[in-house]
Amino acid sequence: MKHFFALQRPQKLGLSVAQERQKWFKEFMKSFLVVFLVYFCMYLIRNNLSAAQPLLVKRGITTTQLGWIGYGFSLAYGIGKTVLGYVVDGKNTKRFMSFLLILSAVAVLIIGVALLMNNAPVGLLLVLWSLNGIFQSPGGSASLSTISRWTTTTSRGRWIGIWNISHEFGGAVAGVIALWGANQFFGGNVGGMFIFPAIICILVGLWGLFYGADDPQELGWDSSETIFGEKISKADEEASTMSKWETFKTFVMKSPWVWLLCIANVFVYVVRIGIVNWAPLYTVQQLHFTVAQGANTLLLFQLGGIIGSVVWGWFSDLLKGRRSVVSIICLLLTAVVALGYRYGTTPLMINTSLFFLGMFIYGPQLLIGVSVISFVPKNALNVSDGLTGTFAYIFGDLMAQVGFAAIADPKAHGLNFLGMNLHGWNDTFVIFYIAIVLSIIVLAIIAIGEEKRIRQQLGTK
Repeated sequence: MKHFFALQRPQKLGLSVAQERQKWFKEFMKSFLVVFLVYFCMYLIRNNLSAAQPLLVKRGITTTQLGWIGYGFSLAYGIGKTVLGYVVDGKNTKRFMSFLLILSAVAVLIIGVALLMNNAPVGLLLVLWSLNGIFQSPGGSASLSTISRWTTTTSRGRWIGIWNISHEFGGAVAGVIALWGANQFFGGNVGGMFIFPAIICILVGLWGLFYGADDPQELGWDSSETIFGEKISKADEEASTMSKWETFKTFVMKSPWVWLLCIANVFVYVVRIGIVNWAPLYTVQQLHFTVAQGANTLLLFQLGGIIGSVVWGWFSDLLKGRRSVVSIICLLLTAVVALGYRYGTTPLMINTSLFFLGMFIYGPQLLIGVSVISFVPKNALNVSDGLTGTFAYIFGDLMAQVGFAAIADPKAHGLNFLGMNLHGWNDTFVIFYIAIVLSIIVLAIIAIGEEKRIRQQLGTK
């Protein structure tokens, strides 16, 4: 099993760099397709719970219990991103994430069978859904790892931007696929909303285990840097002679840039999740939209996010990998557009603002992960990106969900923050702007380090 997940290094085929470059796109697309579809599928067995909630409530599960089940996933996911990220580093990440998708699908399949048999206590659902969170946790980092091994500094931004669409689509269609499967094959039983997508994920996971290579060197080629005439990073050169633990200590634990990116990610996460979680309720309670109008707000936000992921990833490549600079531009634009969200009064004004908010906030959300790649060796990418995710899920999620709820809840007394008592929907925007300002400050510091690294790699002063 250990050998199965190891990176293979067969004897070089002796192809010229020109020949490797000619064949590169075809082989890269195999691996890219795997990480795209596997990550897409992870959202089929993540967002299906939200779609199944009305039917689960009819089964007698309370809203509070559903909240704890969801939190179990988030907590396990946040911790697992760092812990499993460390385990996955240095291995065939494409294959590993395919295997983890299968494990996630098995856990969800058991939930579905238990519901189908009317024997699904809340404790069992909590444990299995938390296991689902653990197994899914390295999925995003593993995808970045595979893409980074195949690409270079001046090209990976656009490919990661395209890959980022996978979870947007997966999240958008998860409920539709789950409900269709339940109605077609399980007579509308809620268990089918877990069984049907789980079967799809098992099949995709099995395919992903054996299709494509995790990097060019597994094919007997040169590294992507050699193929495209780019210098191998200093971090990769140094890490090649280190043990896994030494690499982790040197390039992750002792790296100020990784920790700063973790902090920046928390603030960006507060803004993004603060919108995703609360836009429907905000527009219904504060602006008196209908429930349908409130639900539609997320569609425009996610559509903007899809476009923004591709645009900003490509734009950061044009700037030779200056991800933090592009992130700052996005946040400045976010601050401007947030005024439309704050003061808008009609569905058109709010939806237009949310479209551009999605387009701009998904820039730093994507590029912080891409920026991590520039500061660490490839065999420490999973744990580094995982660490930024752990910070976001534990601290950002706490503020975006619990903090915003305390401020917005008309029956509560608000939240004391920096000597101010914040209470009511209008005051949630104070947190938005504090998070934007702090993230810009942190990213400005990171941009200095990023600039030094880029100039060093380009051989300029």
